[in-house]
Amino acid sequence: MDNSDMTPKPTLEDRIAGSLVGAAVGDALGGAVEGYAPERIAERHGGRVTGIVGPWNGDEWRTARPIAPYHKGDGHVTDDTLMTHALVRVYDVVRDHLDAYAVADHLVPDLMSTPRWIPELEAEALPLQRIFLAEKWLVARLHYGHVDPREAGAGNIVNCGAAMYMAPVGLVNAANPAGAYAEALDIAGAHQSSYGREAAGVFAAAVAAACAPGATPASVVDTVLDLAKDGTRSAIEAVAEVAAGYTDFEPALRPLREAVAPFDTVGPDYRSPSLGARRPSRLHTIEELPIALGMLLVGEGDYRRTVLGAVNYGRDCDSIATMAGAVAGALHGEAAVPAAWAKRVAEASRLDLHAPAAVLADVAHEVFVRDTARRRAHERAFVALSPVPGALR
Repeated sequence: MDNSDMTPKPTLEDRIAGSLVGAAVGDALGGAVEGYAPERIAERHGGRVTGIVGPWNGDEWRTARPIAPYHKGDGHVTDDTLMTHALVRVYDVVRDHLDAYAVADHLVPDLMSTPRWIPELEAEALPLQRIFLAEKWLVARLHYGHVDPREAGAGNIVNCGAAMYMAPVGLVNAANPAGAYAEALDIAGAHQSSYGREAAGVFAAAVAAACAPGATPASVVDTVLDLAKDGTRSAIEAVAEVAAGYTDFEPALRPLREAVAPFDTVGPDYRSPSLGARRPSRLHTIEELPIALGMLLVGEGDYRRTVLGAVNYGRDCDSIATMAGAVAGALHGEAAVPAAWAKRVAEASRLDLHAPAAVLADVAHEVFVRDTARRRAHERAFVALSPVPGALR
């Protein structure tokens, strides 16, 4: 008897937990080697990274440049997870779809007024004191500059800053990639422009697509290719074509980089960006999202293989592994995330990785009920306006 169809399928709650826990674990693994090339990572660790590792500079992390004073590694999450959890808290307050005004009204005050434990600082501090300049832009433009939230992202450097924390948008819009794409574009307008904003929408759509029953890595990529625009779409297409030829990340590392390089403005030296780096363009993309999706294909959706591929790719690998982990976790649920990794990250970062997932699952159910009521009201109104044979009654 074939029992393959009798395997329990992940519930919405399980997929949300898998995505958020998976994103945090990927973030923590990637943070330890962020900014380095695959060859340097292998040299430093005596081979490829296969789990949680310590700081690049060992006990000298407090003073070693260029990342001092951050304690990256040892299971510490970075700003990717801090921002993701902050967005979950906004959903917890609003209990509905978000927009750029929700960023101004709720996310910005959260970042600048509520001290929280910051793992990389090993201290309680305002999140504002940890986040990168591209995220501090939110506070400068929205709180101090009083810029229209829908336009505040214009002028910021174009990077993965907005995309890296958009997994909650995809989860609230589970199995509705188009809705996730549109909502994330609205939210990200407060933070980014150009292909940075586009990547936020596409990443949210990927997470939503991964939640659909029967979803596969290929179906996720096909779905986002239907939504993505300009250089972002072209880059994902190019990376996916190359990824299709590999099932092991080791030989795929260089080919994937070569596939995304024509669309990446940063250039070959990640720590010394090119003159045209991170400027608006319709021809380019952030590197992180196409590579995350490429590793999803290479790893065939397996969480461990997907995330370790993202980690060992190097460069901005905490964000790559965050995105890859979020999608792989949404595909298969929390059981796909190695429990030992999740436990160590939670303990080292002093974070309850499950509490945000429980909150977001409740919000997702509430939003679905509201969406259903709104959709039914629209159907009744439309039929009343234009009755036709066979229309909904």
